[in-house]
Amino acid sequence: MGRVLVIGAGGVSTVAVKKMAMNADVFTEIMLASRTKSKCDKIAADIKNIQIQTRQVDADKVDELVSLFRSFQPDLVVNLALPYQDLSIMDACLQYGVSYLDTANYEPLDQAKYEYSWQWAYQEKFREAGLTAILGCGFDPGVTGVYTAYAAKHHFDEIQYLDIVDCNAGDHHKAFATNFNPEINIREITQRGKYYEDGVWKETDPLSVHQPIHYPEVGPRESYLMYHEELESLVKNFPTIRRARFWMTFGQEYLTHLRVMQNIGMTSIKPVLYKGVEIVPIQFLKAVLPDPGELGENYTGETSIGCRIRGLKDEKELTYYVYNNCSHQAAYKETGAQGVSYTTGVPAMIGAKLFLQGVWKKPGVYNTEEFNPDPFMKELNEQGLPWHEQFNINIEL
Repeated sequence: MGRVLVIGAGGVSTVAVKKMAMNADVFTEIMLASRTKSKCDKIAADIKNIQIQTRQVDADKVDELVSLFRSFQPDLVVNLALPYQDLSIMDACLQYGVSYLDTANYEPLDQAKYEYSWQWAYQEKFREAGLTAILGCGFDPGVTGVYTAYAAKHHFDEIQYLDIVDCNAGDHHKAFATNFNPEINIREITQRGKYYEDGVWKETDPLSVHQPIHYPEVGPRESYLMYHEELESLVKNFPTIRRARFWMTFGQEYLTHLRVMQNIGMTSIKPVLYKGVEIVPIQFLKAVLPDPGELGENYTGETSIGCRIRGLKDEKELTYYVYNNCSHQAAYKETGAQGVSYTTGVPAMIGAKLFLQGVWKKPGVYNTEEFNPDPFMKELNEQGLPWHEQFNINIEL
């Protein structure tokens, strides 16, 4: 049915490509490309039912990307590379004439700041070209947007309060490791917190606001308020929201390691001169930390991610909680990757599948909540991320 080019060869890509191969009736031809072709070859070697083509490409170089697109002629480009490369890949998609999907919004390399303005600015270009760009189609962002759209469509007349809660109750048995790209992960966590309330954005010191939250099958976990990109699009697309926040769990050992690394300057994104060579401390740190794609084998426990919503239905207050729990061990058994990669890679595949089927396809640039949530919710249940609902409970927040 469709030719898909996937860029990036980390843990998320491992999951996405393997799940695409499991849906070979839709993904009839797949190419996997990254800066390091050997990583692509390793992923492709694990897939037996269809042949995965692999190529080397520098995703920072538009000309290289366009040349690759011309040789493979994809129907969709799935960007699972670094957020720094979103704009170069979008530019290449426009130059060649192919639709686009990613899982994380653009972030400048030299500034720890991420927002959708850079990519939303492509709206008219994609619309005029008749191309679709689907932004943030992972779990959070991604599924959380679909959850919110589903709640608005089926359960609420007016969503007023939204809290996205993300718990990783797993244990990778390492002293310190991040669950996705260490550089991106640490940049995200060490930024100032931010949430939306009564029409304005309010900031907090990094990880200064926290409280225990109870997660299904997990129990209470200390959860920290931080800024996350889907808040920006959700308050835009659901203007009745009075307050929107994002919470994530961190263990004390993780936070202690992070604080030490910050104190000694290892999380800095500013270059330093070392023996006549400029290096960026956080990039060096990434090189010595465990590879998130290699954590899966001994990972135990599970993730629990969902949306806790309060609003009105038939002029009465309603509380609603929709969530997924994902076992690290089950994810590894199926795909060879841990649960955090799985919960991002599966939604990327679903978004791509719905695009190829013509279900999520319209000219322009869109976040996941701007499409019909129902077919995506159906696919979640069928592709390994089943969701659960609770009504009229104490949502704690």
